[in-house]
Amino acid sequence: MDSLTKTVKKFAAIAGAASALVTLPVFAQNMPTGNMQTQPPTMRTQPQVQPKPMTPSASPSRTSTKARGNVVDVAAASGSFKTLTAALKAAGLDKALASGGPYTIFAPTDEAFAALPKGTVEELLKPENRDTLVKILTYHVVPGENTSKKLKSGEAKTLEGAPVEVKVSSNGVRVNDATVVKADIQASNGVIHVINKVIMPPMEKPSSTSGSSAR
Repeated sequence: MDSLTKTVKKFAAIAGAASALVTLPVFAQNMPTGNMQTQPPTMRTQPQVQPKPMTPSASPSRTSTKARGNVVDVAAASGSFKTLTAALKAAGLDKALASGGPYTIFAPTDEAFAALPKGTVEELLKPENRDTLVKILTYHVVPGENTSKKLKSGEAKTLEGAPVEVKVSSNGVRVNDATVVKADIQASNGVIHVINKVIMPPMEKPSSTSGSSAR
């Protein structure tokens, strides 16, 4: 019995090995082809996350010409009128010009204010000189929305009360002794024309009685 049992086990082992040799080629034929052995399974099955390209909405915020505000907001957003917007705030005109209108603003650039005599801007921004600052700033504002197509040569009355002299020619537009360097910046309650100089309102003449009363 022992020899018979050993013979049966030996035969079973041979038969199993033969079966394995038969099935191995079949299994190999069913394996997918390609460079499967050069890449781990996790690299083939795990999706790779690619960085998303930066869209305009994800870029750093910048001033948009489509986002129109009032004349004060548009002037402040442009970055070229820091002195003007500071002066409007010091004079208390920022809130007044932000509502109502429409207005036409002849807006001096920061360079135009810087061209004034040294210390002029600092003096004008002082609380005790607010009335003078208001006169100067309102002298740059004309009621109504006067785009470049509507501007005509002649006098245009300002909010200050005194008129400015507008000259329209083939060379451009001048307001008193200032030149319009950029026109038609639209706002929700008016239009802004950029000028290269600060224009000054006429100085009030001293009354004739003031001299006699001083004697």
